[in-house]
Amino acid sequence: MDECSNLEAQIVTCRACPRLVAWREQVGREKRAAYRDVEYWARPVPGFGDFDARILVFGLAPGAHGSNRTGRPFTGDASGDFLYPALYRAGLANQPSSSHINDGLVLHNVYITAAVRCAPPGNKPSPLELNACASWTRQELALLKNLKVYLALGQIAHQALLDYHGLRRSAHPFAHGSEYRLGERVLLSSYHVSRQNTNTGKLTAAMFDAILERAKRLASIP
Repeated sequence: MDECSNLEAQIVTCRACPRLVAWREQVGREKRAAYRDVEYWARPVPGFGDFDARILVFGLAPGAHGSNRTGRPFTGDASGDFLYPALYRAGLANQPSSSHINDGLVLHNVYITAAVRCAPPGNKPSPLELNACASWTRQELALLKNLKVYLALGQIAHQALLDYHGLRRSAHPFAHGSEYRLGERVLLSSYHVSRQNTNTGKLTAAMFDAILERAKRLASIP
């Protein structure tokens, strides 16, 4: 088993945070009516994509009925319905949709993970839960040796990456389109691709396409 597979095997068996374990499993049992005949993943969600990637897409946490159901980041909910078509338009994915882990999706030069690997109640992880998952972030990023750009989706993801580098949050405030040089890498941030942002027009497809094009330029991807 290679390092990547070994890390994934460790992540999916993690039970470090009792509140998150209880919630992800409760959601998996109770389910949403539309998915009552579907077996939920209901475990920590490992990262997905190209381990030779130059761009890291870094989110907040799995959605209760999205990733917590499918087992793949941003898959099976409105956030993924916004993200993956954008990656496809940018030439970073082979297809514009992500419905389940065996749908043939392949990412090019992009790896996707999140600050927290389990679905949190109310989509709000606690500081202790963020800190616990930071150990997985450290191990995952150590394997992604070609990264040039962190694309943080939302303020919590932005701050988690600053914490990873030991940098002061006050000196690197979050804003849509904010950009900070972190040694050999760049932290580029966007509003999260959540429904509350995309349905209200706070984040449009054109805005996010521009962010992805900027990420590609910073990562020297044609």
